Amino acid sequence: MSAITEFNVFIWYVIALGVSATVLMDVYSLALKYLFKTPPLDYALVGRWVLHFGEQRLMHRTIMHSAPKRGELVVGWGLHYAIGVIFATTFIYLCQILGLDAHHLLWNLLFGVVTLIFPFTVMQPCLGFGFAASKTPSPCLAIFKSAAAHSVFGLGLYLSINAELL
Repeated sequence: MSAITEFNVFIWYVIALGVSATVLMDVYSLALKYLFKTPPLDYALVGRWVLHFGEQRLMHRTIMHSAPKRGELVVGWGLHYAIGVIFATTFIYLCQILGLDAHHLLWNLLFGVVTLIFPFTVMQPCLGFGFAASKTPSPCLAIFKSAAAHSVFGLGLYLSINAELL
């Protein structure tokens, strides 16, 4: 197989992993919504945040009080899945570089938890929610919900990677 073909296979592989893991995370979120009346994250707010970049605005007092933007829901959901693919790609590369077995549940779950660094240190402060949701009404609950969702993402990576073995 040529290097270009191998690269194309790799790209489709990590896209499938990222999308699958993100879908499982979304199914988990929907289950919480219907079973426990826990509202899911509104990805339109993420889209709104990114669409405000054009106005050179990165930080918001709270994103909910910033002007809505046309297409924010589509942009937010697209980013949600693109980030899942980026995280999956990062995981596979880290496993290769560090010599870790990507088929091992522990590494997948640990990576899922490590992905919390991005929302806790970048997204939540920029959206006006503070470092690790510290400015939300229930920071501990927000941290727990985020950790659980990102652990489910890690589980989704594990299940997707190991699907070929079933």
